[in-house]
Order: sequence, then structure tokens, then C-alpha cells
Amino acid sequence: MRRLIACFLLFVCTNACAQGPDLLHAIVNQLSQHTAIRASFTQQRQTPALTQVQTSSGQLLFVTGHGMLWEVQQPYQQTLALTGTRTVRIDATGRMQPVRNERGVGQISQMLQGMLTGRLDEVERQFDVQASGTAAQWNLHFTPRQSRVAQVLRDIQLDGGAYLQRIRIDMQDGTHTDIRMTDTCDAGSLSAQEKHALGLP
Repeated sequence: MRRLIACFLLFVCTNACAQGPDLLHAIVNQLSQHTAIRASFTQQRQTPALTQVQTSSGQLLFVTGHGMLWEVQQPYQQTLALTGTRTVRIDATGRMQPVRNERGVGQISQMLQGMLTGRLDEVERQFDVQASGTAAQWNLHFTPRQSRVAQVLRDIQLDGGAYLQRIRIDMQDGTHTDIRMTDTCDAGSLSAQEKHALGLP
């Protein structure tokens, strides 16, 4: 589930009085306005088999419609490219090697892509979604609709304000993944290597 990322960074600037379905649509509409975003992340992962929490940190890049780059910098170095349901590992020379996705990762990746590109109908086919709070400080709670996904994934929570601040993923086996984003900003120009990794011209 380390590769789960998600993928994600959004900007929200909507009516602070919006509630329920109106709040959800307001958030999604704003998320779809930012085509490329960078952020720093810290990820903590806890599994029943391990007594210590696994912590990693690094940088991520999300590009609407193309996917994301997840660059772990501590405690080891690793770069992953997630495009749709496909994940590849990128080595220091830029060579790509396919990585087998774990069960449930494809659905989570598609949900996040749908949120970030404003395709709420696609998200709601996969998940029951509940929105609470205000546009200034909101929470989205996702519960899988499909029984085969629900056997693996318990739920997902997104928390945010002006930007997405946190993603929490709870699996049925007791594994918890908590990702917090900081220093979120528009991505600006992409490097040639970033474009190649995400299949951009």
C-alpha cells in the first residue's frame, strides 16, 4: 500500500456556507481548475504485523488527465509514476519498470483522478461520498460500493481547506496509511523527464 498515493492536490476557494451535496460539487468544481500541482508529502503507514509506524517523505507532482509522480526522498530514494491504473518505477537513469498494483489501488487511483478532474459521476459509481464542513475546512468520506473492493478497502478520507491537506486510507486488514501535504502550489513548467514519465508530448 506504499504505492497507494495517491494522487492529489487541489485548490478550493468556494462559498463557505455550502453544505452537503452543494459542498461536494463546489469542491469538485474547484479541483478541476488546476491542471498541474506540486507538493511536499509525509506518509505514515501502520500495519498489524509491525509495531513501528513506517514513515517516508518526499515530493509529488499531479497533472490532470495524465497522473502523478511520487518521489520518495527519505528514508530511501524511489520515484513512481502512476497513470490511471498503471504504476512504473523510475530509476536514476530514467528507465521505467512496471510495478504490480496491489488490490484496490486501481479503484483508489481512479477515484482520485475523477475528483481532481471534476468527474464526480465516475467517483460516485465507485464510492458512496459524504461531504461535511465548509469550503474553508472540509472533509470528504468515501466508502466503496463494490463488494470486491470493500473486502479490501474500508474507507478513504480527504481533508482540506484552501488545498488538500490530508488523505487517510483504511484497509480491511487493519493497515492505515496517512498522507499529509504541505507547500502545495501550481506546478509551473515540467521537466523533460517529468513529461516523459507521464506520457506528455
